[in-house]
Amino acid sequence: MKVALFVPCFIDAFYPEVGIATLELLERLGLDVDYPEAQTCCGQPMANSGAHKDAAGAERVFARNFADYDYVVGPSASCIHHVRQHFTAIEQTAAVRKVRASAFELTEFLHDVLNVRDFPWAEFPHRVGLHNSCSAIRHLRESSASEIAEPAFSKPRALLERVKGIEFVAPARPDECCGFGGTFSVTEEAVSVRMGQDKVRDHVGAGAQYIVSGDMSCLMHQQGCAERMKLDARFIHIAQILNGARG
Repeated sequence: MKVALFVPCFIDAFYPEVGIATLELLERLGLDVDYPEAQTCCGQPMANSGAHKDAAGAERVFARNFADYDYVVGPSASCIHHVRQHFTAIEQTAAVRKVRASAFELTEFLHDVLNVRDFPWAEFPHRVGLHNSCSAIRHLRESSASEIAEPAFSKPRALLERVKGIEFVAPARPDECCGFGGTFSVTEEAVSVRMGQDKVRDHVGAGAQYIVSGDMSCLMHQQGCAERMKLDARFIHIAQILNGARG
């Protein structure tokens, strides 16, 4: 199995520790992981803003960098969703289609592909609120959505439940959007901020010491809201907990 690590641009710039934790976790599980050093943005920001054709350059570079791997694994549901479903600004050659089909978000890769359930090195003795992003819930289907009459499930929680000492708290509106939405947080700043404030208050009100997610972009937005509100909330990516971080 040839696995490539895809580190989204905002993680590379602001949260490199998340990329490192993802790499270390995959290696702990016995995988031989490559990191193509010429990788750049996947093109999602341009496509989300309606500048679909402007994403072509980034998509072309991405496809070239990851063409030779069985799996492309990244710690971001929104980026993986773009690659899998909206990576269409370039010609859909067989190589491009292969890259798109090979792209997996870290949580679903661990849960669905590797079928991992044990993390004996991990311990996190804190109360956590789990934030499943809109992309994770409604595009990658990593957890159930409250607007659909279906049995409840959560792949991130199924993994985190195997971490020693962890305690879950339940916000009142667990799958409501936090307001980040990429460029939405710029074009609709006031709405985005209010949604982020509501989300953080919901988690803190439920007793969360940490808010954990598979999408660092959502956590970045919520962290900014929490700091300006002077709320005692901390934020951590699921890869860091599963890799053994204790807070």
